[in-house]
Amino acid sequence: MRVGLFIPCYVDQLFPDVGMATVELLERCGCDVEFPEEQTCCGQPMANTGCWDEAKPLAEKFLRLFSPYDAVVCPSGSCVAMVTHHYDEFLDGKPGFADLKAKTFELTQFLTQVVKLENLEGVSFPHRVGLHNSCHGLRELRLGRSSERMEPDFSLAKQLLSLVDGIELVDLERTDECCGFGGTFAVTEEAVSCMMGRDRIHDHEQAGAEVITAGDMSCLMHLDGLIRRDGKPLRVMHIAQILAGRQVQPS
Repeated sequence: MRVGLFIPCYVDQLFPDVGMATVELLERCGCDVEFPEEQTCCGQPMANTGCWDEAKPLAEKFLRLFSPYDAVVCPSGSCVAMVTHHYDEFLDGKPGFADLKAKTFELTQFLTQVVKLENLEGVSFPHRVGLHNSCHGLRELRLGRSSERMEPDFSLAKQLLSLVDGIELVDLERTDECCGFGGTFAVTEEAVSCMMGRDRIHDHEQAGAEVITAGDMSCLMHLDGLIRRDGKPLRVMHIAQILAGRQVQPS
């Protein structure tokens, strides 16, 4: 399968190892991974702040760059949700758009539902881990059960993490509460954003987590900033890094 790798801006600029870990996982599954070097921001920050005219050409470029691939995979639920749930505003009726939406996947979606990854031989992570469920992933992509819905419990992230030797997933009091980042919300409502983030960190601490993981590096970036500012021993790692066999780095 020829896969187009869609990398969020903040991963590209600040957390490149998350992208490399994603590539390793996809290649392990037999995918032929390509990174279109012309790719830019998906337009989510502009759209979230009402700048639709500025976001539209980015959506059009995304359609042009990624349409040729068999699948498009991204290690970010929020960026994938932008493509699959909000690009209709710009691209509805455009040739190839319906097909592009259907073949664009968040990483855990792709690993569980498309290639159906069933083992991670040789991957070990002997740590207590708290799973943060990002809002876009739960409520737009349906990567797991959100607490307001009366349905059987499921989690694509937990399904994959269960394949890792030695890992212990801790039980949180509030499994799907927002971290408070919300992109520009963290700028316009800094105090509220920080309080929400510290609430999430406290929940992980109370559960005994050593590491917080998630499918969105934006959430983890926000939490990590608060953790470092408050001098706490917790670490954050994207789920791709754990699944690819990365280990906790010293502070």
